[in-house]
Amino acid sequence: MPFNSARHIAELKFDGIRLIVSHTDEIKLYTRHNNDVTAKFPELVLKSPVPPGTILDGEVIVTDADGKPDFEGMLARFQSKSNKTPVTFVAFDIIKHRGIDVTSLPLMRRKDLLEQAFEETDYYKRVQVVRGLTTEYFKIVKQHGLEGIVIKDKDSRYEIDRRSWAWQKVINWTYADVYISGYRKKNFGWLASVEATDGNMRPAGIIELGPTPTHKKAFNGVRKNLVFEEDKNFVYMQPLLKARVKTRNWTKKGMLRSPVFVDFLL
Repeated sequence: MPFNSARHIAELKFDGIRLIVSHTDEIKLYTRHNNDVTAKFPELVLKSPVPPGTILDGEVIVTDADGKPDFEGMLARFQSKSNKTPVTFVAFDIIKHRGIDVTSLPLMRRKDLLEQAFEETDYYKRVQVVRGLTTEYFKIVKQHGLEGIVIKDKDSRYEIDRRSWAWQKVINWTYADVYISGYRKKNFGWLASVEATDGNMRPAGIIELGPTPTHKKAFNGVRKNLVFEEDKNFVYMQPLLKARVKTRNWTKKGMLRSPVFVDFLL
């Protein structure tokens, strides 16, 4: 849950792909898993305002007609060689400044250096910092249907290759009621279905997170009575078991994005 604190700041959580922009001998772009994706975003190389000796951490995004981050649009751009949808890199941290590693400096000092590091352009932006009004800011984020916020300790250091507990994500979850219509045979996953406009059931995604051992035990106690078919990968059930899930949002094709099980509905 969001909270107000003089020791913390809040930032918008951008719905895109994490990206490291490194300018040593030349501009290079890397994912958080250290995959070189420089060739995928030539405009971020050719139009870069990032000076030599600088390494930035941030998010590359595609925006929709309303100016909101569009994750599906970002994936389409990332996965296609021909897609030329414009992207923007939004920097939220700095790793090197003028050739010096600054990861050991407190967050607010790094924010000062980030402000000095480059001039904003259409392709390169800096995330806006909100101080002291986190709960109010989160309400605005929810009203606009944005993904969420990140609350950060002002004194936190930059953690390389591991999650910092001084940074806390607060997701703007959407809740939905679905039917459990089957399960995956190998890796855990419950098939979720929803009622279509014609009254029939249609697939809505796979629930992989959320159920406790108690929930799984309850599910196993009733699933055999509901099974009617199976194939190589899935077992299918009559959609009589209802559940509530939380999801980041619905995709344009009507699928749940990263659904998390909350509870069964009686």
